[in-house]
Amino acid sequence: MTGLINNSTIQQLDMILIHKATIINEGNSFTGSLLLEGERISRIFKGDVPEAVLNTCRQVIDARGLWLMPGVIDDQVHFRDPGLTHKGDIHTESRAAVAGGVTSYMEMPNTNPQTVTWDALCRKMEMAAGKSVVNFSFYLGATNDNMEELKKADLKQVCGVKVFMGSSTGNMLVDNDKALRRIFAEVDTLIATHCEKEEIIRKNIDIYKKEFGDFIPIQYHPLIRSAEACYQSSAHAVELADKYGSKLHVLHLSTARELSLFDAKPLDGKKITAEVCVHHLWFSDADYEKMGSRIKWNPAVKTAEDREALREGLKTGKLDVVATDHAPHLLSEKEGGVLQAASGGPLVQHSLQVMFELMKKGLYNKELVVEKMCHAPAQLFQVRERGFIREGYYADLVLVDPFKPYTVTPENLFYKCGWSPFEGNTFSCSIHTTFVNGNIVYQNGSLTENVLGKALEFNK
Repeated sequence: MTGLINNSTIQQLDMILIHKATIINEGNSFTGSLLLEGERISRIFKGDVPEAVLNTCRQVIDARGLWLMPGVIDDQVHFRDPGLTHKGDIHTESRAAVAGGVTSYMEMPNTNPQTVTWDALCRKMEMAAGKSVVNFSFYLGATNDNMEELKKADLKQVCGVKVFMGSSTGNMLVDNDKALRRIFAEVDTLIATHCEKEEIIRKNIDIYKKEFGDFIPIQYHPLIRSAEACYQSSAHAVELADKYGSKLHVLHLSTARELSLFDAKPLDGKKITAEVCVHHLWFSDADYEKMGSRIKWNPAVKTAEDREALREGLKTGKLDVVATDHAPHLLSEKEGGVLQAASGGPLVQHSLQVMFELMKKGLYNKELVVEKMCHAPAQLFQVRERGFIREGYYADLVLVDPFKPYTVTPENLFYKCGWSPFEGNTFSCSIHTTFVNGNIVYQNGSLTENVLGKALEFNK
C-alpha cells in the first residue's frame, strides 16, 4: 500500500513503525519514520507520525540514534551449494549475510555440479526457496560450448551470465576465443567477467617454480596473478563489449591500471561497469606477512598504491558497485603456499561494517556507501522494487548503530567455515536490525530462523 492511510481501515492493518531514524537514501540523510505493512514500505514520514498510526501499529521500533538504509545487495557471492557444502551452504551463508545487513545476493555458478544449464539454475532456485533467509538470484555460467543453454535464460529470473576469463575455484575457464566472441555478440543480458589472463599467470608460475619449487611463498601470489594479467584480460573484455555492444560488468577490480578502462560518470546509461570488493579496499600486499593465505584471493590483493587508487576510483565513479566475492573455505584448505592454498575467504557478514569503517577514516560519506552497496546494484541489474527506500518497495532494510563498537570473534561468526579475515578487528558500528520483505530476520546478534527470502525479479 502506498499513499495516505484511510483512518477507517487503520484498525485492520498489521503494521511496524520504525520511528525517528536517520534515514540514508538516494544521496540524502534526514530524520524520519518508516511504516511497514506486510512486505512493503507503506509510508515515509519526514515529520511527525500521526497518532492514529502510532496507536495502531503492532510494533513501534524506537530508532533514535540509529541509521536506517536499504538492505545491501551483494552482486557476487559463492555459497558453495550444491556439492561443496562442507565449506558453506545457502542456509548458513545467507544467515551470515543477513547478520551483516545483506538482504539480497547473486550467487556464482562454480558449484558441483556447475550451474551451466537452465535446468541446473532452476534447481538452484528451488533449493534456495527452501533454504535462503534472504533474497536470491543466480548467475548462469558460460563455458566454451553452452551457448544454447545461455539463450534459454529467462531474463526476468536470472541476474546475468558469468564468464571466467581467468581460472579460479571450480575451473570454468572460457579459453576458446571463438566461443568468447560469440558470448559477447549473442548474449542478451549482463555479462559478468572474472578477468585474469591465463597465459601470463602460467608463465609467472613457471618463473617462480624455478626459484622455489612447488612451494612458492604466499607473498608471491600478487606477482603470479599480476597486475599485468588483470589489466590485459580486463582490457580484452572491454574491447569485446565495445565491439559487440554488450552489457559488461567486470568483477573484483584489483589494480590501479585497470581503472583507465572505465569512465568516471554516473551509472545511468553506462553499458560497461566495474565492481570492487571490500578486501581489495581494506588489505594490501603488506598484510601477507601477518595474514598469510587468509587473504589469498583471485584476483590477488595487490599493492598499497593499487588499494589507494581503487578507493579513489569508487569516489570518482569509475567503480560502480561494492561487493564481497564471499568464497568460504575451511582453514585446512587455506594451508600451504601459492599453489596449494585455496583462493577465497568469507566476507559477507562484515562488508557493510568495513565500508562504514572506511567512512569513519574519512574516505567516504555514508550516502556514498549506500549508493554503491544498495542503489547501484539494484539499478545496474534492474532489480525490481528493491535497493531503495521508496513507498511501495519491498521492506528490505537495515538499522545500523553507528556508536556501538563490534569486535569480530569466532564466537559471533555465522559462517560454516568458522573463521574470518577480520577476526580481532573492532569496527566502530554494529548491525542492529535487518528486515527482509518486512520481516525482522536479525536483531542484536540473534536470527529469526523461520523466515525465508524470495527470488529476485528483474525489470528486463
